[in-house]
Amino acid sequence: TGVLTGPLGAPVKTMLAGAELAFADFNAQGGVGGRNVRVVSLDDELKPDRAVANYQKLLTESKAFAFFGCVGSGTTAAASKILKDSGAPMVGGFAVADSAREKTRGSAYYVRATSGREAEALVQHLTTIGITKIAVAHLDNPGGVEVLKLIETALATHKLKALAADSVKGDASNAEAVAKTLTAVQPQAILMYLGGALGGNLMKAVWALGGRPSFYGLSIVPGELIAKVVGEQARGLAISQVTPFPWNEVDPVTKEYRKRAEAAKVPVGYYSFEGYLNALVMIDALKRAGRDATRERLHGALRATKMRIAGMDIDFTTGQHTGSRFVELVQVTH
Repeated sequence: TGVLTGPLGAPVKTMLAGAELAFADFNAQGGVGGRNVRVVSLDDELKPDRAVANYQKLLTESKAFAFFGCVGSGTTAAASKILKDSGAPMVGGFAVADSAREKTRGSAYYVRATSGREAEALVQHLTTIGITKIAVAHLDNPGGVEVLKLIETALATHKLKALAADSVKGDASNAEAVAKTLTAVQPQAILMYLGGALGGNLMKAVWALGGRPSFYGLSIVPGELIAKVVGEQARGLAISQVTPFPWNEVDPVTKEYRKRAEAAKVPVGYYSFEGYLNALVMIDALKRAGRDATRERLHGALRATKMRIAGMDIDFTTGQHTGSRFVELVQVTH
């Protein structure tokens, strides 16, 4: 269950399409002892009550064995009791803030690094290159507010504070007002936690006001989409990515992913690659749980997961609910 419509739904559908590449290959090879993996997706529009209803519907009507790639902080937190009571593991949650992850401890296995880890990496980079005047733009939802606090915590470790912070609505209707608020404090850099095209809308609004800061985004910011929105000026944006470079020419897993994506006409990029890698983690655990797996056996297989794929270390054996600390900064090009 996740947001599958509107501007925030596009990257989620791309992520799921990437996962389907791995699941389709797994099924073609016989699945789990002849049992195929089938992914059923329902739209919850990022509304917690809808998400809870979807979790229940997937468990009862679709007889879901486990959950995969579920989306959002408020929605995931709201479903934490259902996950615990059902015993169904959830793997590869997408855009789930750190506090929601904590609420699902014991039920969910997050592959991507935490937002706190991304915030630390971005602030560390900015201070290293001498940038200390920083403003923040975040999504107008609970996850966005939480990431703002994580960024503020990361800044505080360097004895810094955000010069200004503001939230952007999902329809970008207040992008110009946010741009005015942030531009007024003359930041050297604006940190963004904005999905869909929102980052591009904000960048254009800032430039229209004469502002010329550097822009940095957490991994929720889709670089490929921003490049389409702002064109050549996208070169002014750097993003903290939580999966390895999808265009790597050496790594065999990455090359195989690209070959499958191109054949299936799935966009090659960070979102589909993340889905593909998340699916490989799920497949690895399903294989070890075996044909007659129970949910408890799948939990056991996931807790024993320690692997390296595409140059990314994933380890759940320490008892943590997040398997990776991988973060690297990537410059967007048009």
